[in-house]
Amino acid sequence: MRSRPLGATGLLVSEIGMGLAAIGRPGYINLGHNGDVGSDKGVEAMRSHALTMLDQAFDCGVRYLDAARSYGRAEEFLAAWLDRRSPPLRPDDITVGSKWGYRYVAGWRTDVEVHEVKDHSVGAFREQYAESRSWLDGWLDLYQIHSAVLETAVLEDREVLAALASLPDDKVVPGLTVSGPAQRDVVRRALEAGVDGVNPFRCVQATWNVLEPSVGPALAEASAAGWGVIVKEAVANGRLTARNVEDGFADRRRVLSAIADRHGVGIDAVALAATLAQPWVSVVLSGAATPEQLASNLAAADLELPGDELAALFDLAEEPASYWSTRSSLPWT
Repeated sequence: MRSRPLGATGLLVSEIGMGLAAIGRPGYINLGHNGDVGSDKGVEAMRSHALTMLDQAFDCGVRYLDAARSYGRAEEFLAAWLDRRSPPLRPDDITVGSKWGYRYVAGWRTDVEVHEVKDHSVGAFREQYAESRSWLDGWLDLYQIHSAVLETAVLEDREVLAALASLPDDKVVPGLTVSGPAQRDVVRRALEAGVDGVNPFRCVQATWNVLEPSVGPALAEASAAGWGVIVKEAVANGRLTARNVEDGFADRRRVLSAIADRHGVGIDAVALAATLAQPWVSVVLSGAATPEQLASNLAAADLELPGDELAALFDLAEEPASYWSTRSSLPWT
């Protein structure tokens, strides 16, 4: 696995990282997730599964790990893995990011109406930063606003910006993640944000994939400004995998399958390789929930797509409003 700098942050990341959203809690919106984590969704079974996945990722060269306060017990599981890994890891061996701004409220169930509650107040930041530090103190490298949006005005909140700017620069890098059809507007607003002449942000994480590439130009601007760029949902919550058998996706699936078959990989690896081909990307996250999915995702690291195939993949793009409407309809399982 090749390494890349995370912009000008001074942090080093593997080109493919691992997100813990699908293995830190029993429910998530990836297609087929319910079966991925097995019938036993108790805390101890999920912990054991997460540790196995983290072992596999590290052994395959993954050196960036992504958690969040709202990912159930993801930070706790990650801390347990860091503590038990043998031989012991040093903080320089791995780069760890987490996020604040959502609270997990599902109570370890998948059948509830609300799984996460947003809170972008400075009080939430202080509370959740302390919680993250309680699990990951000494390991936490990147701390991000979780799904910053224009509607919460978090990018105009002087108290929040000042608190982020006060994070110890040599230890914890401030950043933000974005989501939704207005991603590019949020990224550009973040590039202009500041308090007392200081912009606290040095990294952005966004959804980019061949179905929804609209944030790309804004991410290129962020990269040009020296920010690290992390891409999430490169396989569109499972829509860019063999699991997507929707009739309306058939034409796109044929294009993806033809390219995948040509290279002897899965559709997911093609989607991830297309993301890695973007010059502004620092790291793309695998959201794998099983060892088989992770191995298939990591095949993207050795896959270079020629220009004609990349052009064909870009032709698969959906209108952002349509893409995000589909995403919002995906069930938690």
